[in-house]
Amino acid sequence: MDKNYDITAEQLKEMLDSEQPINLIDVREDYEYEDDNLGAKLIPLGEVPDRLDELEELKGQPIYIHCRSGARSGRAKEFLISKGFEDVHNVLGGILAYRELDN
Repeated sequence: MDKNYDITAEQLKEMLDSEQPINLIDVREDYEYEDDNLGAKLIPLGEVPDRLDELEELKGQPIYIHCRSGARSGRAKEFLISKGFEDVHNVLGGILAYRELDN
């Protein structure tokens, strides 16, 4: 089975609500993160190639990536897979979908 499947905002919410530690990366820009965030590690998409060493220790572990709507995180996921990461998951709909769950 492909380990690099996408997850829904609902699935992410369940994981966060369980309070189990997860590797959550936010690839939005600093100002977006300051405006609203889920407590993820911030690595803006443009910085991901230069900050791969920060993610190296997570190789082999599940990594969940989100952005505003799912587009940038999808690109980050493909990039990480191309660099040998094997358990990378994009949050479909991003933080927008996540915040919709609160309504």
